[in-house]
Amino acid sequence: MQAFGIDIGGTGIKGAPVDLDSGKLVGDRKKIATPQPATPEAVTEVVKQVVQSFGWSGTIGATFPGVVIGGTIRSAANVDKSWIDTDAASLFGKAIGTEVAVLNDADAAGVAEMTFGAGAGVKGSVLMLTFGTGVGSALFTDGVLVRNTEFGHIEIRGKDAEKRASEHGKVAHGWSWKEWTQRVSEYLQHIEALLSPDLIIVGGGISKEAEKWVPLLTGVRAKIVPATLLNDAGIVGAAMATTNSASS
Repeated sequence: MQAFGIDIGGTGIKGAPVDLDSGKLVGDRKKIATPQPATPEAVTEVVKQVVQSFGWSGTIGATFPGVVIGGTIRSAANVDKSWIDTDAASLFGKAIGTEVAVLNDADAAGVAEMTFGAGAGVKGSVLMLTFGTGVGSALFTDGVLVRNTEFGHIEIRGKDAEKRASEHGKVAHGWSWKEWTQRVSEYLQHIEALLSPDLIIVGGGISKEAEKWVPLLTGVRAKIVPATLLNDAGIVGAAMATTNSASS
């Protein structure tokens, strides 16, 4: 069985059909830069373009970089604030012409990793963190998702943690791997003090270079592993939301 997954991020919107039995993308994904400003209307038009580029007419799931409750957006840290209280599921569905399941982007990535990736079969407490425009989080207890955690907004040194620990922060400040990883380590130490996870999975675009920075992380007792699905996890998790309760 296949479904279409769309992963909406602060810098890019990407999508592809997904084989729900294997968690693999069916063909190359399509990616278009996130419009600026990232208003509901502008983002919806890009989502429509991504879907139409595949000629897709089946079921669709989409992620969003913020809190999503019942298909409605409740926070928008890295996109236009006009998204808040927007019914994204209805907006996308009307534009595309089919029902669309919508869930938080890190939750989607986490669901994919817990099913097909680094978290498969792992019991106890598992924390998925995605490092990109911001820092997304997904928390699982014995495989059960705690939705919309948004741990990237924990305050460290007077600022949202994601301002210092995100991939965007690294690029914007020109930090070396060592300089950036020191900030990520500090963030992870705070997170571990609060949650005591057994496993931390690190994903997002920068996970494809995990060998350059994961070994540099310090002061964390939990096992840390890179996401197996890398930056495709959000697409896979979005597609999975069409057939399970991840988006409810």
